[in-house]
Amino acid sequence: MAGSTYGTLFTITTWGESHGPALGVVIDGCPAGLPLTAEDIQQYLDRRKPGQSRYTTARKESDQAEILSGVFEGKTTGTPISVLVRNQDQRSRDYGNIKDCYRPGHADYPFDMKYGFRDYRGGGRSSGRETIGRVAAGAVAARLLERLGIRLCTYTKAIGPVSVPEEEYDFNAINTNPLYMPNSGYAEKAQAYLTECIESLDSAGGIIECQVTGLPAGIGEPVFQKLDASLARGIMSIGAVKGVEIGDGFAAAWSRGSINNDPFLCQDGEVVKETNHSGGTLGGMSDGSPLILRAAVKPTPSIAREQKTVNSRLEDTQLTIQGRHDPVIVPRAVVVVEAMTALTIADLLLQNMTSRLDRIEEFYQK
Repeated sequence: MAGSTYGTLFTITTWGESHGPALGVVIDGCPAGLPLTAEDIQQYLDRRKPGQSRYTTARKESDQAEILSGVFEGKTTGTPISVLVRNQDQRSRDYGNIKDCYRPGHADYPFDMKYGFRDYRGGGRSSGRETIGRVAAGAVAARLLERLGIRLCTYTKAIGPVSVPEEEYDFNAINTNPLYMPNSGYAEKAQAYLTECIESLDSAGGIIECQVTGLPAGIGEPVFQKLDASLARGIMSIGAVKGVEIGDGFAAAWSRGSINNDPFLCQDGEVVKETNHSGGTLGGMSDGSPLILRAAVKPTPSIAREQKTVNSRLEDTQLTIQGRHDPVIVPRAVVVVEAMTALTIADLLLQNMTSRLDRIEEFYQK
């Protein structure tokens, strides 16, 4: 199956299925000497694992990370890093009634048309559990970025109609509520909205926002490998994401140049921007200001309501999805968006090392 590898220099290849024995990732291109333990990866996996609140699936998985290669005495060796996570709580019987039906909002139909076969148990490679490998790899990329003074802060900006205004952000609140929202009051409103969705056998979507600070200017390429284009590709590869915007995003369409342009200033001997409508990118490259990215996540397609569909015999039918499913994907997808952002930036940072001759000379002529 092509398409399971991401990156140019810092590459990852994810593998495994939702109801197989295990899932994992092989990370290649990570520099040697980076301090790394299974606990570093586990902290990220714990943020996406199921069963943490009534707003996530009841599937009970510990999602324990096992590092099989690429680390010796607590540091990366420069060779491929292989991480494995075993599945422990599959209930394949829950999917028996959809064996011959195409679930609305899922990849069942196009997967069947592409391969002539599909693993109906939880969606196989199309399952959200595929993101385990991404998150494990993202933890490694984030460790690398931390060493360079680059940090990511990712959170739920909105659940359905409940959106936290930027002027009311409280980043200390992110890890104090089950929705990872940067405001406890709005988190309570969002939980009330989700309760309504659950009671009506429905689901909700939302918006995830990621801020990256410490990113130097000049990361990314001016044409096809633009920083924002690369980020959009990485974030849009997450199954539930239906839209990405950088900075003001779509709001820029009804702005004016006199407003949308970010004036430059010289501050303490450095070039800075007075505003950040561009979201930290100009011409496909980072401009030194905070990178602001948002991802629109669709409502969970697996709902307990009866839905119209067709089966593989092309007969109209009704379907009620059984099993354990998230009423909202957003809280568990927060760390997935962070992981893909970290992976994209780490890869572009390594590519950027060859962009100037003076820096190559400085490195090799010491």
